This record gives sequence, C-alpha cells and structure tokens, in this order.
Amino acid sequence: MKISLAVFALAGLLTASSTLQAEDWRGTATVHEQPVPVHLVLSDPAADGSVTGAFINGPEKQVSTSGELKDGHLVLRFDYFARKLEGDIKDGKLEGTFGGARGGYVPLTLQRDPKPAEELSASQVKAIAGDWEIAVQSPKGESAWTLRVTPASGRSAEAKAVILRIDGDTGGLYGGYDAAAKAYQFTRFGASGSAVYTITSNADGTLTVVNPLAKSQQWSARRPAEARKENLAPPTQSSQQTSVIDPSKPLAFTATDLDGHTVTNRDPRLEGKVVIVAIGGSWCPNCHDEAPFLEELYKRYHDKGLEIVDLSFEEPDQLKNPTRLRAFQKKYGLEYPILLAGTPDQLNEKLPQGKNLNCWPTAFFIGRDGLVKEAHAGFSGPATGKAYVDLKAETEALIERLLRARPARKLASARSGSTLQHAGR
Repeated sequence: MKISLAVFALAGLLTASSTLQAEDWRGTATVHEQPVPVHLVLSDPAADGSVTGAFINGPEKQVSTSGELKDGHLVLRFDYFARKLEGDIKDGKLEGTFGGARGGYVPLTLQRDPKPAEELSASQVKAIAGDWEIAVQSPKGESAWTLRVTPASGRSAEAKAVILRIDGDTGGLYGGYDAAAKAYQFTRFGASGSAVYTITSNADGTLTVVNPLAKSQQWSARRPAEARKENLAPPTQSSQQTSVIDPSKPLAFTATDLDGHTVTNRDPRLEGKVVIVAIGGSWCPNCHDEAPFLEELYKRYHDKGLEIVDLSFEEPDQLKNPTRLRAFQKKYGLEYPILLAGTPDQLNEKLPQGKNLNCWPTAFFIGRDGLVKEAHAGFSGPATGKAYVDLKAETEALIERLLRARPARKLASARSGSTLQHAGR
C-alpha cells in the first residue's frame, strides 16, 4: 500500500502507545446531484472499537472528535460542526452518509486504498495563477470578490484556489485542469461542508467561474488591472464594510455565558480595557478560522489590558443545549468568554448600534474609553495566504495602538453588577 502524507499526519494524532495503522479512503459524495471528491483517512479500530478519522483537503485536515467501528458499521463524529459520517464497510467499500441537522445529509461512497484515479493536471494551472476579481452583485453590498489561484509547489500534487468575500473565504479549494472538460476544477469536502468550482479560460482573457452546486451562480473574472480599466469596483475592504450608527455611544449588548449568567457591555471587567467583541457562531466556518487567532491575541495581550468577548448566534436548539459551541470552545482551547447572544436572524435586533452589520464573523474593536474605534467584517483564513498574514499584522498593530491609550477614569456608578467569567480561569 502506498501511504500518503495525510496518513502520516493522522498517525501522529494517535496515542504513542498505539500500534494502529491508518488507511486512505477515497470516493465521492453526491451534493445537489453533483459528485464531489472525498478523501478520508481512517485508523484501524482499537480493541474497544474506537477509531479516528480525518477529512483531507490538500494539506488541511479536519479530525473527528470521536468514532467507532463495530461489526462493519462506522460512525465518525465531528462535534465542532455538529455533523457525523455514518455508514457500513464491506469488502473494502464504505457506503453511508455525512451531514447533520443543519444542511441535511448527503450520500457518499468510498473505496479503501483505491487505484489512483486519473489526476487533474496541476501544472497547467500556472496559466491562470495569481489574483482575479469576480464581478458580483452581493446582497451584502459588495461588487467584487477576489479569486486567488496558486500552482502546485513542493510536495503538493494539487493546485489551490480560494475565493475571498467580504464575509470571509471559501477555504482552500484543491484540484487542477480537467483536459476532458477543458476546464479547471477546484473542490473541497469536509466537516465544514463542501464546495465545487469550475473555471474556464476565455479567449478575451477573462475567466468564467461556475459553482455547479448552485445552478444560478456563474460569474466573470478579470485581472485587477483590467477591472480598473472597465471602471469596475474593487473588492470592499474589511474595515470599510461595517461601522456603528453613533460612534459617541458604546456598543450595547446583553448575552448569557455558558453557565447561564447574564453579561453586558457594562460589565466591570471590561471597564478601561481594550475589548474585541467578536460576532459569530459555531456553525460558521470562517469563525472557526478566526477563533485560534483570537485565542493567540488573548494569550499575548490579556495581561496588558485586552479582553475578548465572543457573541455567538446559534440556532434555537443550540441555544437550549449548545453542544456544538462547547465542542468549538474545546477544539481551539478558547479561554476568553463565550456568550450566547441569540439566533442568527436576531443579529441586528441584538446589536442595534451596528451599521451594515451583515457578515459572519465581524469584530468590533473597542478602545479604553468604551467606544468602537474600528470594525472588521469577515476573516481571511489561513487558506488565503498573504491576506491572512496581512490581516494578522494589521490587527496586532491596531490592538497595540489601542492598548497604548490611557485607561478611562473609573465610573463605578455607571456599571452593572454582572461578572465576566473567563473559561479555564
């Protein structure tokens, strides 16, 4: 058997005392009547039937939180997205479903250590490598997205694409050129969901980008310089999308922590501090990208005066029993407070100070005087490369600038008696 790098990556997740091996499983899931490639790495079962699995997309892996294989019946749970894979294995074939209450279930069929399929050509991707702008009419008010295509490099046999929108990005999409279809194909399938994009190069230098999982989604992409020549609007900057209605008033919020205690923006623990109010939800893939960075900031700057408050908007069943949010918190080791703020459709009702607040996630940066200084819509995750690096650097610079300001004078009489609790402290 040819063991892939992904197998070794999963093997490292197993306990040191384990002698288990990991196997590649590949096949397709059917999403909106379209086949989507699936790559799963699965450990052999332990004596008690427990197994570990991971969805693989390029160098990325999304690992199961628990799983078991008994009498040929496999269950893998991905609690941090409230989804699971369930199916039966027989004669080296896995047939089952993947999904959850949010989005439903899709059928999939995988083969153990399959013979290599006819691979897409990654080398031809060089012809469309670099940045493009996709002209859109978005309900969020933006007029363009960025399409970034990266050729295969190093050990990677696949090229990568990612689409950057105002509310975040698609995550890494992996693939290459399909000679039979005369088009480039980039896909992903994992715990966070599925995506398929086909890209056709046109004689006029533009690209046609199609999302076959949504029949109405077809766009034209141009190089940025060509888009400017045609007077097309560029992508909206993250800091220009959202603001507050009255900058002279605080961003008011009321929410409950995971123990049921009420917390507001007037909590004494926030007084005189620099505060990031992170708007999101555990259902949101870009919020999963953002969370590790927020935790990194919290660890680095908390002792210097930074507080972070996560306002999570969850579906009604998750508000009653936030199992996915707790798994989200555990997965990323989040120590900053996680609060339940409402359902996603209550976003503007719960945060009436927000202006053009329509992106998941959104982060409000509050100065020591209790007022919003800046708002960042969306989050460019690790798959975006330079955009991710730049966003981190800009955010760190903003926090350091806000921390240098003098704390506001204490106004105890204006504060409520709620107590902000910190996870793990």
